[in-house]
Amino acid sequence: LCCHVETFLAGGGSSLFSGFRVLGLYSNHVPHALRYHKKHREFYVVTAVGKCFHTYNVNRLGIVAVSNSLPDDISCVAADRMLVFAAAGQLISAFARNKEVVMCYHGHSQEVRVLLPLGDQLISADSGGDVIVWDVQGGDVYLRLQFDPATFDVTAMMHPSTYLNKVLLGSSQGALQLWNIKTSKLLFTFPGWSAGVTVLQQTPAVDTVGIGTATGRIIIHNIRLDETLMSFTQDWGPISSLAFRTDGPPIMASGSPQGHIAFWDLDRRQLVTQQRHAHSTAVATATFLHGEPLLVTNGADNAIKVWIFDQEGGGARLLRSRQGHSAPPTTIHHHGNDGKNILSAGQDGTLQSFSTVHERFNKNLGHGSINKKKEQKKKKGLSYEELRLPAITSFSSAAARQSDWDGIVACHRGRLAATTWNYQRCTMGAHHLQPPVTRRDSIATAVAITSCGNFAVIGSSCGRVDVYNLQSGLHRGCYGDNNKAHSGAVRGVATDTLNQLSLTTGSDWLLKFWRFKTRKEEEQLKLNAAPASMMLHRDSGMLALALDDFTLLVVDIETRRVVRKFTGHHGNINDMTFSPDGRWLVTVAMDCTIRTWDLPSGCLVDCFLVAMAPVGVSLSPTGDFLVTTHVDSLGVYLWTNKSLCGPVGLRPLPADYQPAVETLPGVTADELEQEIASEEADDAFESADQLGAELVTLSLMPESRWKSLLHLDVIKRRNKPAAPPAAPAAAPFFLPTLPGLTPRFMSPTATEQETQVELLFLKSCFILLTLDDCVVVDYYKNKTFITNNSVCPETDILHLSALYSTCCLCTPPVASVLHLMPLYSTCCLCTPPVGSVLHLMPLYSTSCLCTPPDASVLHLLALYST
Repeated sequence: LCCHVETFLAGGGSSLFSGFRVLGLYSNHVPHALRYHKKHREFYVVTAVGKCFHTYNVNRLGIVAVSNSLPDDISCVAADRMLVFAAAGQLISAFARNKEVVMCYHGHSQEVRVLLPLGDQLISADSGGDVIVWDVQGGDVYLRLQFDPATFDVTAMMHPSTYLNKVLLGSSQGALQLWNIKTSKLLFTFPGWSAGVTVLQQTPAVDTVGIGTATGRIIIHNIRLDETLMSFTQDWGPISSLAFRTDGPPIMASGSPQGHIAFWDLDRRQLVTQQRHAHSTAVATATFLHGEPLLVTNGADNAIKVWIFDQEGGGARLLRSRQGHSAPPTTIHHHGNDGKNILSAGQDGTLQSFSTVHERFNKNLGHGSINKKKEQKKKKGLSYEELRLPAITSFSSAAARQSDWDGIVACHRGRLAATTWNYQRCTMGAHHLQPPVTRRDSIATAVAITSCGNFAVIGSSCGRVDVYNLQSGLHRGCYGDNNKAHSGAVRGVATDTLNQLSLTTGSDWLLKFWRFKTRKEEEQLKLNAAPASMMLHRDSGMLALALDDFTLLVVDIETRRVVRKFTGHHGNINDMTFSPDGRWLVTVAMDCTIRTWDLPSGCLVDCFLVAMAPVGVSLSPTGDFLVTTHVDSLGVYLWTNKSLCGPVGLRPLPADYQPAVETLPGVTADELEQEIASEEADDAFESADQLGAELVTLSLMPESRWKSLLHLDVIKRRNKPAAPPAAPAAAPFFLPTLPGLTPRFMSPTATEQETQVELLFLKSCFILLTLDDCVVVDYYKNKTFITNNSVCPETDILHLSALYSTCCLCTPPVASVLHLMPLYSTCCLCTPPVGSVLHLMPLYSTSCLCTPPDASVLHLLALYST
C-alpha cells in the first residue's frame, strides 16, 4: 500500500485507462507513394500521417502496417521494391517491412522535400539547393550537386524511362536540366515556359514527359527532340499532380489545389470529363495503377480514394475510400447500446461515424446543406460553399426509432434552425427544426432527444426551449411563461427515461425542473456560478453540471438536491461523461487533464495529463473504451478500461497530486489485413540477440542436433534401404479392381435377372406343407400337365408358373393374368396364401421376353378349372 501511494505522489500515469489506438487518421498534404508486391501480386499505397506513415492495400484499403515514429513530421515519402524512404526535416530514413528503420542518411542542411529511388541509389533534394545521390545499402554519398536557389530551385525530379543513369530536374524558375548522375555531367538544359515547374511525370510513350506548371498549364514535351507535342490549360490554379493511364485509353489526370481532378484525352487533345470536389482540399497526388483502370488519390483533407473508370464517356466514380475529419472534431458521442459506433462532429461541418471493430464499418453522413430549392428561388448562382451549413456545435442521438425516422438532431454554429440526420441512410434529414417566432440574432445552443426517440428538445440563446416531433418535424410547444424558459442563453437540456421530467439550465445561474407533458415549471435550483454544460445519467438519475468557475456539481433529480461537489480543474471544463453504472464521472478540461471522479466516495480516483487539451469525451455503454478528441488533432483516440481486464486498486488521490503525461494512442495495423508487404523472403534468417560484446550466442538446438552434422555420410549409408521398394503385382486387365492405394478386386454382383430367378424359387410356408402330397412331374420330360393326381391344384399352378416364367420365351399379357385370378378363386378347392400369389405376379409379368398368344393362357385356364 505504501508503494502504491508513493507511485501516486510521483505521478505514475493513469491507473484506470491505457492508450489503445487512434481512429480517423489516413493522410495529409504529403504525396503518397505506390508500390507493387510481386509475391502478393497486389498494389500498396503509402501515406504520411504526422511522424509516421501508413501502408494500405489498394484492393480493400485495409491498413497493413504502421511505421515507427520519426523525430519530426514527414515531409516526403518514396518507395522502391525493397524499402520505403521517408524524409523528416534534414534526416532521411529507410524502412524495411514498412515499419523498422534500417538505414539513416545524414548530409542535408535544409529540409528535404523531394525523394527519388533509382535502382541501388536514392536521390534527394532539399530547399537549400543541394541534390545528393546516396548509396542505398551503404548509406554513403555517391554524388552531391549544388544549385543556387535564386537561379535554379529544384522543385520536381524524375527518371526518364530507358534513360540509363539520367535524371530530369525541374525548378521553380521554369527551367529543366537533364543530368547524368554517374558521370556528374549536365547533358541538356530546357529553357522552360516562363512558369515554375510543379510536377514532372513520365508518359506511357518513351522520350515524352508531362510537365505541370504553377500557372495551370500542362505541357507534353519530347525531351529527345526538345519539342512540345501538345499543351493544356487548367483553370483551377497550379497543377498539383499528373497521372497517365497505362491500360489502353490515352487519358491523363491532373489535380488542382481546389480538390478538382480533370481528365484529358491525349488523342483528341481535349477535356473528357472532370471530377469536381474529389477532395475538399488540394489533391496531393494522383497515381494510376499499372495496367488497371484505377486511380488512387490522396489529399490534405485526410482522405484516400480509389476511382474506377467504368462510366460512359470516360468518367470515373468512387470505388472505395478511407476518410476522416479534415478539421479537428469537437463533439463525440457513442451511438447505440453496443458501444461499437462513435458519432463525431468536426469543424469541417461533417458528421461521421467511426467503428471500433473495423474501418470498413465507418460511415460519413456528409455535410449539412440548406434547402436548395427555396434558396435557389430567391438567389441564383449560389456557390458550393454557400450551400453548406457551418460546423456542428452540439448534437444528440437516439437509436430507438432510427429505422422509422431521423434519430439525430444537430445544432450549427450561428444558426437557429436545427437539422435532423438519418444514421441508417447516412444522409441529412428533411426537417429543419426552427421555432415559429423568435429574434433574428438567436441561435440554437443545446439539444436533447427523448429516450423513446419521438421528441427533440432544443434550447436557444434567447432563452427559449422548444419541443418538436421528429416524425413530422412539427413544433409541439415551448416551456415557460411568455415562451421563455430562462432569462439568458440556454446552456443545457435533458429529459428523464420515462419522459416525465425535463431539465434546463441557463446563463441565469438557474437549474429548472419542468413537467414534460404540461411544460409547467415545478422547481428551480440556484447555482453558485453560471453553468457551461450538463450531462444526465438516466438510469441513476444523476445530473452533472460543469460551472464556469471550474467546479462540478452532481444533482439528484429525485430529491432535487446537490449531492456531490468536485473541485480540482484549473481550466474550462469542455466535456464530461458517466460510466454505464453511474459510479464514475469522467471530465476533460483545458488544463490538459482527464480526471475520473468516484461518486459514492466523492473522491478523485484517477488523473493524467495529455499533450494536447481534450475537447470531447465519451465512455462506451459497455464501459470498455474511453474516447477523446483533442485540440488541433484530426483523430479520435481510444483508451481501454483496465478494470475490465483485471483488478485495479483505486485509491483517493491527494490534493497535491501531480499527474504524469500519458502518450496519446497511435494507429495500429489491422490483424485481418496484416501482411509482410516487402520482397524479402519470409523464411530469412535472423541472428539471435547477443548477450554481450565479448560473448557469442549459440543456437538453442539440442546437442544431438549439431553433433550429427559431423556424421552425415555415416547416417546416410546406415539409412540407405537394402533393396529398392518393389511395386505390387498388377492385376489382369480383365479383372475389375476398386480405386485406392492398395489393389483390391471387385466382388461380383448379381444381375437383375439372376436375382429375380432366385426370388422365384422361394416358397411360402403353405407350399412347403403341401409339397409332400403333390406329384411333381417334369414338364420337359413328359410334356403333359397334371390333372387328376394332384391333391392341391395350387402347387401344380405354382410349379407350372415357375416353369413357364423361367423357361418360356413369351410372357402372357397382364389382362390374361387378371382373368386367371377370379377363376382361381372360384374353381380351386384350396386357396393359396395371398403372399404366394403376389409373389408370383411380378415374376410372371417380368421374367419373359415376349408376349405369347392368348390361346396358351386359355388352355392353361381350362386345365386348371377341371
